[in-house]
Amino acid sequence: MAAATTNGSSDNIRTRSQQSPLASQRAKEINAPTEENRKGKFGGFFTLGYKEGFSQWWANVPAAAAEHAVLSYIPYLRKPPTHAQTGTTPPSTDSPSMPVSDTPAREAVPVRTDSITDPFGPRQWQSQLVKLSGKDRALNEFSIERLDEPKDQDLVILHGYGAGLGFFYKNFEGLSRVPGWKVYALDLLGMGRSSRPPFRLHSKDRQRSITEAEDWFIDALEEWRVKKNLDRFTLLGHSLGGYMAVAYALKFPGHLNKLILASPVGIPEDPYAINAEMPDPSSSTLTNEVYQDQGATTEGSNPNIPDSAKTAGDNNNFLNARSKAQKAGPAGDDTTPSAPRRPLPKWLTYLWDANISPFSIVRWSGPLGPRFVSGWTSRRFSHLPPEEAQALHTYAYSLFRQRGSGEYALAYILAPGAFARSPLIRRIQGVGRQMIAPDGSATSSVAVAQQRRENGVPVVFLYGEQDWMDINGGYAAEQKINEERERVLKSATAEEQQNDRGAAKCLIIKNAGHHVYLDGWEEFNEVMRQEMVDVSKRNEEALGRRKDDGITKG
Repeated sequence: MAAATTNGSSDNIRTRSQQSPLASQRAKEINAPTEENRKGKFGGFFTLGYKEGFSQWWANVPAAAAEHAVLSYIPYLRKPPTHAQTGTTPPSTDSPSMPVSDTPAREAVPVRTDSITDPFGPRQWQSQLVKLSGKDRALNEFSIERLDEPKDQDLVILHGYGAGLGFFYKNFEGLSRVPGWKVYALDLLGMGRSSRPPFRLHSKDRQRSITEAEDWFIDALEEWRVKKNLDRFTLLGHSLGGYMAVAYALKFPGHLNKLILASPVGIPEDPYAINAEMPDPSSSTLTNEVYQDQGATTEGSNPNIPDSAKTAGDNNNFLNARSKAQKAGPAGDDTTPSAPRRPLPKWLTYLWDANISPFSIVRWSGPLGPRFVSGWTSRRFSHLPPEEAQALHTYAYSLFRQRGSGEYALAYILAPGAFARSPLIRRIQGVGRQMIAPDGSATSSVAVAQQRRENGVPVVFLYGEQDWMDINGGYAAEQKINEERERVLKSATAEEQQNDRGAAKCLIIKNAGHHVYLDGWEEFNEVMRQEMVDVSKRNEEALGRRKDDGITKG
């Protein structure tokens, strides 16, 4: 927020290198889980003490301030810009959605880092709210642009269920080092600090309800793309963001240079999920990771730790059946991955079918809310330095307690157990193979004779070595995409074969769980930079071929 970057407290500079002075100051105000509270009757679940939990609930830290505190840990960015158009006031029972301000004074001024203080600069960091059509529709955006060099590529990042762009704070600096790239991170509509319009579906038909729920998110992404004047870009989605990234690629073809799916939800096919009853179109769902201790996950492959002392992965037994990376392999002849149905607790199925989200419970619990959230954050961020873990705990709580909106879509997309109602394995082979107009746009108003097929989109699957998401689903999707490529190229011309870019691969990030971008952020950033350089190289080669063709024809 604008005020947050200019107030007096921000100027109490500490000498700690590459870290904002706001970080340590706000960490003391956050009252996140402490070591003393990790013990006791509920030490393994709700690690925040009653007193500390009440104190945080009473402090009522706004989402904008919490986001600002997290982003202050970005290296070389001492004062991150944070617009104050949303999330500056605590959630109110009187407001049906997150209030959106149009006051210019609440807009954030871009921050520039020079090559003296930023060894990978100069770069410009910007926070803004991008207004969309309709009432209460706007996306929260954080971007980093390299200065003094031409920009020819864009990376767009989508977070997972109930999260926010701040969770990628370990990635922004590393990913924005690649020459010629601008990096965007968005909060999905109805999540994070994006606006939170009421979520309503109109269709009673099963498949149409699924499509309508997907469209609620991806139509907003497409409108944002148009407003930002991006023709083609690389799309990175994590978990639910990965699911939506695939849905976007299928509905709006012709705009992706590469699709990167980090532990995406919804790939495996499960008979129960496909046939399970849909919730009433009036209400959300429950997905959870509270049993995952990330400290154990990030150390799980350390050869210096005896096998007897290692934790067996995530211990997340009521979501997807987990397949460890070292046991997973290509899917053989069957492109539908095995995903055995496991019994789910009755309370979980009841809440899911009743469309009650975990965030509803946080909102209803009042002063106990921070304590409930600590049951997740104390595990999810246990591998991070205490101050960063505290900042993320408050950020998560500030988002979880906002008015419900986009969270209510999940029950229409996933059945209890986190299996998709419309599995991606059934349709992911269509990514990069849609019919488009000669100019690369969608073909809705173009005659069939003028249409052409996309020449493929590279798809990269990234999973954590200790991921609870079914890694076999990624291998099966990889095989299905590559088989579709072979089928298409059999009847393609020599030129079409040369220009085809479609292929898929699965990569494993060591010492990481479901949140690969945070658990194994250094390796994740390195892999991402390699994929980004690959996009730039492919683009240069394509331009070279077009120039050669022009010379030949001339």
